[in-house]
Amino acid sequence: MKPVLLLMLAILSLSPAFAGDKKKSANTKTTAAASANEIQWISLEELQQKMKKEPRKVYFDIYTDWCGWCKVMDKKTLTNPEVIKYMNSKYYAVKLNAERKDEISFMGKKFSFHGEYRANMLAVELMRGQMSYPTTVILEEDYMNPQPVPGYLDVTVMEKVLKFFGENYYKTKKYEDFEKSFVPQWKAAANAEEADVKH
Repeated sequence: MKPVLLLMLAILSLSPAFAGDKKKSANTKTTAAASANEIQWISLEELQQKMKKEPRKVYFDIYTDWCGWCKVMDKKTLTNPEVIKYMNSKYYAVKLNAERKDEISFMGKKFSFHGEYRANMLAVELMRGQMSYPTTVILEEDYMNPQPVPGYLDVTVMEKVLKFFGENYYKTKKYEDFEKSFVPQWKAAANAEEADVKH
């Protein structure tokens, strides 16, 4: 009788540990699944750290809080599974509020808010002074040669832009030539709701 009782006590004493491990494992799986289902946005600080270890092209989503088309792009394009998968595998993705008032340190330089542009100078520099929102900016692995693409990008246009730079077509072709032979493969969600855009 005693050995059976001791065995049961031993099992019970281990149970919380097993339950804890299962819970931890489930949380890890949930986090991994969540990150696979959304773009892995990182801060400018994280970007600079990651670029030292594994350089990649950088995708900047430059937006403002009042921009209606920015919200539509967030909802309809940047939640598309194909966009997410490709972005997370080929790019580091950074969201930049162009109207940030705080000073930004990036690549050894400091960028402040500029009243004339009503924007932070990092956004002005990345967008080459052409201030419209949203603007997608692609940077090369060495942070050089910013390529601003202004305006709302639907899934098909986003696929073109991401692949044009992500597959290095831009090194040998003009975008117009690439576009002529491009065959889209990504599908927009069939049940995507039409969003109201206020200008």
